[in-house]
Amino acid sequence: MAIDQWASALLTPLACWILLNGIDDLILEIAWFFLPRTKGRQRVFEPPARENRMAIFVPLWKEHRVIERMVAQNVGSIQYKNYDMFIGAYPNDAPTLAAIEEARKRFPNVHLAKVPHEGPTSKADCLNWIYQRMLLFEEETGARFEMILTHDAEDVIHPEALHCINKHADTYDMVQIPVLALPTPWWQFTHGVYCDDFAQVELFDMPVRQSLGGFIPSNGVGTAFSRRILKRLAIAYNNRIFEPGCLTEDYENGFRVDWMGGRQIFVRLGAPGEPILATREYFPRKFKAAVRQRTRWITGIALQSWELHSLWETFGQLYWFWRDRKNLIGNLVSPLANVLTLYGLVRGPFPVTTFSQSVILSTLALVSVSITIRAFCSARVYGWGFAAAVPLRMLWGNWINGFATVMAIYTYAMAKVHRRPLRWLKTEHTYPNRAALVEHRRPLENILVDSGFLEAEVLRAALASKPVDRPLAAHLLKTGVISEKELYTAIGLEQNLPLGKPEEVSMPVTRSFPAKVSRRWQVLPFKVMAGSLHVAGTEPPTEEMHDELRTFSSMEIRFQLVTPTEYEELSEEYLPKMSA
Repeated sequence: MAIDQWASALLTPLACWILLNGIDDLILEIAWFFLPRTKGRQRVFEPPARENRMAIFVPLWKEHRVIERMVAQNVGSIQYKNYDMFIGAYPNDAPTLAAIEEARKRFPNVHLAKVPHEGPTSKADCLNWIYQRMLLFEEETGARFEMILTHDAEDVIHPEALHCINKHADTYDMVQIPVLALPTPWWQFTHGVYCDDFAQVELFDMPVRQSLGGFIPSNGVGTAFSRRILKRLAIAYNNRIFEPGCLTEDYENGFRVDWMGGRQIFVRLGAPGEPILATREYFPRKFKAAVRQRTRWITGIALQSWELHSLWETFGQLYWFWRDRKNLIGNLVSPLANVLTLYGLVRGPFPVTTFSQSVILSTLALVSVSITIRAFCSARVYGWGFAAAVPLRMLWGNWINGFATVMAIYTYAMAKVHRRPLRWLKTEHTYPNRAALVEHRRPLENILVDSGFLEAEVLRAALASKPVDRPLAAHLLKTGVISEKELYTAIGLEQNLPLGKPEEVSMPVTRSFPAKVSRRWQVLPFKVMAGSLHVAGTEPPTEEMHDELRTFSSMEIRFQLVTPTEYEELSEEYLPKMSA
């Protein structure tokens, strides 16, 4: 049959490529096996005598649905005081600007960096303008930031991450905190591919790369740069610290820092059983969104990097560039190999030469080793139950990467043919729900003391006298050791909820819920903004409350905390009087 002939003709070169790729991987697998298991691992960081001032950069384009929650969650959980957050947005993105303004009202260390032209341009361009806004802030206030971190709108920053960075600030010019996907059910294969990918990168690829002298590519999030290296980058690249024409400016900056002699460190994950210090986030869960995101990654890393650097610049890192670019071929080969394998299973074995048989058997052995290591890494983070599906997710990932590679080649070629710049291929982001953030929430007791609302001795006395069946907040109010406003400010930080009586209330919106429902749950709808219904209430929303309120509105419900006194004032003014 003609199909058999084609299959036989393709099988040997495909197997040879996979074998070559497997031998390349085997070199690192052997190196990984002999790596010291404790060198460079994370440690519990005691608060230092001096906290270097840090700036967190967050570039945005149409992120109004997540940015408020991202800011509230991270400001409420980060156990580091000396930092500011600069959030970049474009003038033609009004909903995102409005969301940033809401965040600024709540948190004095949050600042807007408005890009002076319409977007989207590129993430790097937005970051450059955020940097300029930071410089202006320094001129206006006399502040000076020693470390600059980059993050995205969907990131959950680990509470100890800034302490970890601060520990390395005087020694290293770039500190990379690990990045891991938040866990999702095993049957969500697309997101599961990201879980496996990042677990393998952070536990296997990056430690080996660092130990063998390879440059550390920035992940774009959880990356801290020293002020001294940013100054050198600004001089060397005409104030374009982040390359505006590059779709993977993070990868590019990782190489630039190394090439300029800057010291880099990847903070390895701790030993099994220890807490994981990493930036966590959700990645795309749908095939199309994953292809879109990976198209950007492949375009920047495997295609644009060729034109940005000469052979002389990259000579010392040629092996690592080969490692990063070889997937341009491998991503196209893997789906084709999967098809031939499936055809062989359905059709039955077709004739191959002895040489081909030897290559195929060797390839299968190397692939088995790679699958085992990938499963081990995935199990280290998500457990063996999740890791059991690694082989199936690898097949699914092959098709995601294959389509993304085709799109990257096409997009890049069309941009060159038509001489137009490549645009920011933004991925739609979602922010974790409240349940997913529990592990990063600071206890109310810690917030009360750290924020200066209560002395530690006063809190200990209150805890000792508290009846078992009385909530701490109610006991503190009853004993009079704290004011209602101070207590609710701390609760707002603990629960990642905005606090304060609404300045403007829409009377039609207050009728979104029946009055008896509003009174039972002590909530009051007060405005609709960016497709969300904003509701003021005296308690953090429970699942039962949220489910009932959702029966009266199809919009996303955003909660805002008010004190009982403020709620009584609101209900008196806006809710119908109760009949006697």
